[in-house]
Amino acid sequence: MVIAVVVIALVFDYTNGFHDAANAIATSVSTRALTPRAALAMAAILNFVGAWLGVGVAQTIQEIIQIEAAPGEGSAHALTIVLAALVGAITWNLITWYFGIPSSSSHALIGGIVGAGVASATTVSWDILVNKVAIPMVVSPAVGFLGAYLLMVAIMWAFRKARPVRVNRGFRLAQTVSAAGMALGHGLQDAQKTMGIIVLALVAGGLHDGNDVPFWVIVAAATAIAAGTYSGGWRIMRTLGRRIIELDPPKGFAAEATAASVLYVMAIGLHAPVSTTHTITSAIMGSGATKRFSAVRWGVAQGIVVAWVITIPAAATVAALFYFIARLFLP
Repeated sequence: MVIAVVVIALVFDYTNGFHDAANAIATSVSTRALTPRAALAMAAILNFVGAWLGVGVAQTIQEIIQIEAAPGEGSAHALTIVLAALVGAITWNLITWYFGIPSSSSHALIGGIVGAGVASATTVSWDILVNKVAIPMVVSPAVGFLGAYLLMVAIMWAFRKARPVRVNRGFRLAQTVSAAGMALGHGLQDAQKTMGIIVLALVAGGLHDGNDVPFWVIVAAATAIAAGTYSGGWRIMRTLGRRIIELDPPKGFAAEATAASVLYVMAIGLHAPVSTTHTITSAIMGSGATKRFSAVRWGVAQGIVVAWVITIPAAATVAALFYFIARLFLP
């Protein structure tokens, strides 16, 4: 059962990769700074590299619920809780991917963990959930929007006398760097979340004490998210790259550079599992709003925000239902 849960966790990691591939490269592809295949290859490689930059986020995921099992004595009940969390997250990822909605894989996983925890009467660390999930969930998009807006204003002022053709050419090159930074930040954030859930499964199976992240877990999670990223997420890419606002290279650079910075600070500084989707989407809105607020297609943005709000409760509900169904077949 431990093997089955670990495999399903890696399936989630793979779906995270193709669901969130657009986060790193949609702006670069839409501005023609990078070709789709080159962008996907770069994102996949840097997702893999980013997964090796820390385990703080993984440890935060482990701390959301208190799963215990005596060493060498795995618990089918504890493993069912972890499995239910994964089913809730994967189900919501597939639904939002099918409809091209850039919701958060991170919050789907967190919602699944909380839903399974509440349904099973397992202790949920609400203080960690509030301080390291809920507050950063609100702060990161706000910082992304404001930071991208201010950076784009600075770019417009600095290059106000330059020829637009030359500026666009220069920022297409700069976007290669900013897209790489975004992909690295995505690997740093999202691969660690799968590492955390796999460690929870190992603890539930009595195979690990939860004090560190085994080397093979890092390798497996990094590989799965990189493979998923390379498979692409074209539906969501269209939403981020074109439907919110028509981007040019300076705006794309401002959005990517800001979002990547937020991801690094949250992961390395605060160990907070924030959403790459929320962060880059808000940054795109912020950089686009410098043209004029009406340039942002707020109807599309409103739909995305609604998806953000319902992701955690929706994934939690699916996880809870799966837990109750699975309990029918457990002794």
